[in-house]
Amino acid sequence: MGRRIGLRVCFCILCSLFFTVSSYAQCAMCRAALTGDENKAKAAAVNDGIVYLMVIPYILVGALGYYVYRMKKKKS
Repeated sequence: MGRRIGLRVCFCILCSLFFTVSSYAQCAMCRAALTGDENKAKAAAVNDGIVYLMVIPYILVGALGYYVYRMKKKKS
């Protein structure tokens, strides 16, 4: 049973890594405001900011999942 859960966790981690690669994009309003050759540095900074903001929820959900996993493991 423990090996099966470990495989599920590894599979979920691998899937989340593949899906986060495609999330490197801007919203429609940001894209419209930053189009043009003179705004390339600003557009890159906005993209980096979006990625940094998305990391925090993933860390929090991962920590919560780990906490629940440890509680379940401690009970059994």
